[in-house]
Amino acid sequence: MSPAPGPASAPARALSFLARLLLLPALLVGLWWWAASGEGSFYLPTPGTVATTFVDVWVSERFLTDALPSIGLLLTGFFLAAVLGVGAGLALGLSRTLRALTEPVLEFLRAVPPPVLVPLLMLLVGLDSTMRAAVIVSGCVWPVLLNTIEGVRAVDPVLSDTCRVYRIRGRRRLTTLVLRSASPQIMTGLRQALSIAVILMVISEMFASSSGLGFAIVQFQRGFAIPEMWTGIVLLGLLGVALSLVFGQVEKRVLSWHRGLRATARGG
Repeated sequence: MSPAPGPASAPARALSFLARLLLLPALLVGLWWWAASGEGSFYLPTPGTVATTFVDVWVSERFLTDALPSIGLLLTGFFLAAVLGVGAGLALGLSRTLRALTEPVLEFLRAVPPPVLVPLLMLLVGLDSTMRAAVIVSGCVWPVLLNTIEGVRAVDPVLSDTCRVYRIRGRRRLTTLVLRSASPQIMTGLRQALSIAVILMVISEMFASSSGLGFAIVQFQRGFAIPEMWTGIVLLGLLGVALSLVFGQVEKRVLSWHRGLRATARGG
């Protein structure tokens, strides 16, 4: 009787994961190559042309002058939105009275699209990085704020009563119960805000900037430098993938207790 097959080795699992990860991108690049080669359009260069141009454009000083400031602006706006959203969300989630008083104003502000605020912020703040960061914050704060409120409101009442019985109050209750219980939804809001931050970073640089990724893409388009324009779009996509992977690792570490709890519940 032959022995049962054992679990796949680590290299085999890694190769399988890599194959699944790259399968769809490879198919999409192949489709792009086929469409660009068949049509021969000036506005749709082949992936090979874009790849060659990408190295010429971004593996140079332009990466330091345009890409890095954009990434710094994005992370600054995202961090400020996270601090404001979590802080205000905790206050509103813990206080029913405060939530009732501010809800109409919050609903009004949430309904205003952030790109519409660009002309107003240009007048109030000026044409600098502060204005662009304010645009990012104005759009990113809402998913963080709303998810934090819902996470705080969904704290298990049994755990809340337990804290009250053991006289766990104030800051200790906030960190050990409220923030910990709300952290899955807070991380969901932060993931949504990260995607919005990339979009608003580009929009703010397209409207009012003399540098940055958004500005570079618009300049390439206006100068009919089509392959160069495509390299900016590809760089934005790669930036989004990199940010998603980094955030995934942070989320995995922050919510390790939550994953273990769910695994225990399934096992039980």
